[in-house]
Amino acid sequence: MKKYLFICSANKDRSRTAEDYFSTIYNQFRFDSGGTNQKICNQLGTTFVYREQLEDADKVFVMESKHKKAIESLFGSVYSKKIKILHIKDIYNYGDKQLKDVLTKKMENYFNS
Repeated sequence: MKKYLFICSANKDRSRTAEDYFSTIYNQFRFDSGGTNQKICNQLGTTFVYREQLEDADKVFVMESKHKKAIESLFGSVYSKKIKILHIKDIYNYGDKQLKDVLTKKMENYFNS
């Protein structure tokens, strides 16, 4: 079973939406999410990305290039080959229909291959 990890800054809107939304549609895959800003994740009670998530994932999708840089800063370049930047700006709220539409379009090649 393929495992996909979604990463944004706070694990509040973009990555959490991706995890929850795709989990309801594609039960043949496993989804997880996390954030790269530990202070905000701690304040919000969301998941700060941890090494085991990165180890476990077949592919890691980050919303912006700064998230890839944050992962490399935290864990080195060992996971860099797994990371794909989706280029989704932080302009959406959790569960936003437009965000789901953007995510669906960006991810269709991964789910239909």
